[in-house]
Parts: sequence; C-alpha cells; structure tokens
Amino acid sequence: MPTTDRNQRRAARAAAALAAVVGALALGGAATAQAAPLPQGGEPVNLNPADFSAEVTDPCFPLVPGTRLISRERDAQGTVQKGVTHVTNRTRLIANGITARVVHDVVSENGEPVEKTFDWYAQDTAGNVWYLGEDTKEYENGHVVSTHGSFEAGVDGAQPGVVMPGSPQVGMTYRQEYYAGQAEDQAKVLSLDEQAGVPFGHFADVLMTKEINPLEPRHGEYKFYARGIGPVLELTASGGTDRVALINVTRGR
Repeated sequence: MPTTDRNQRRAARAAAALAAVVGALALGGAATAQAAPLPQGGEPVNLNPADFSAEVTDPCFPLVPGTRLISRERDAQGTVQKGVTHVTNRTRLIANGITARVVHDVVSENGEPVEKTFDWYAQDTAGNVWYLGEDTKEYENGHVVSTHGSFEAGVDGAQPGVVMPGSPQVGMTYRQEYYAGQAEDQAKVLSLDEQAGVPFGHFADVLMTKEINPLEPRHGEYKFYARGIGPVLELTASGGTDRVALINVTRGR
C-alpha cells in the first residue's frame, strides 16, 4: 500500500503501451504533521514523533492488526496475479523517530512469489496517514532480483509522504513518498462519492484518487477507497486495462 510502484514495475515487465497522463501535480509549501498544505514533490518535512501513532484508524485507510485483504490483479496482457496484504501486529521505529505499523504485502503468480514488501505507516494527530517507507524485493524463479524502490524516511535524503489525508477534499494534491530516482509517487483526490463494484462487494461514497509517478510519466492509476476497508479497486488511468480488485477480507481483532 501504496502499490503504485509494484504495479509500475509489473507493467514495465509486461511492456504495456500506455498513453501519456496529465503533467506533474502542482507543488506547494513545506508542511508539518498538522499544517497545510500536504507535502509536495521532494520538499522536506519536519515531523514530531510525538504527533504520531502506529494505530491507524482513518476510515478510508484503516490498518487493524490481523486484517488480511486478498486481491486479484490482471494486466493488459491477461496475466493474473494474487495480492495478499496483511496488517501485522508489529511496529517499526523509523529512522526519522516515528513508530510505524508494519504491513506485509505479497504478490504471487501461479503460486510463486513475484514481490514481497514490508510497508510502514503511521497516523498523525490531524488524521493524515503517512507512508514512511518500504522494504521491497522482486523475485524471479524464487530468487531476489531487485530491491529497487526500497526506502526509509530519514535515510539518504528519503522523505515520508501522505497515503491518505485526514480530511480529503476534491482537488487536493500530495506526495505519497519521496526517494529521489526511486520512489516519487504523487496523488490527487478526484471524488468523494464514487461507486465501486468488485468481487468482494459493491461500495458507495468511495474516495477516488489519481496517482502518478514522474519517474514513469506514461503510467498512472485510479484508486478507489471504501470506508471501513481501504483500497478496493485500482485501474490504469489511460491506455491500458490493468485492474486490481478486492476479492476477500478477513477482519483483524
């Protein structure tokens, strides 16, 4: 979660032809945990660890320990992959001093791992859910072939980003992560009242975002977040048919 980097790498391997998406999102001023605007681009932020908790309760991005979400991922070439996201009971002290919730994400194809990732999240006192880094590994034939995209906020200039604003508004933009040359995802809120139908169910009042990465400007995604669950659907923004849909949820606690 964010899965944008994972989907971009999968799309690159599949050599999907994607049309150009809109230009880079507008940049804004510096931000702290409570301040607006939300972080943009590569700007630094000064966050106070005392303002953060590993208990992530945002209605559109809840991280309840023990929860497991299973999704089906299909790319433009028809390749089907399975994604399993597990909200663990573990926390991790990030280099910038914030204690984060650890989420384990595994993507597999025909029962074999394609990618395994540990993601780190924390929520500030304003309700924003911050993304503090990831430890990701790509696999081929059971062997790790890449760790590209891994970063930790506070290490080697890497900056945290926001994966879900506490008070989302249409038109709001924010960076989700920043590690120059490896992780630069950005997002924009498009709607607060969409509908989404996936194998797990039909949802109303869904939050919809568009996510892009300046490192791969020909690729973008629409993401749909349902209250009480989190991400339920991801679609290629233009030019392709990549689709990630939620098929099952096991509740934690």
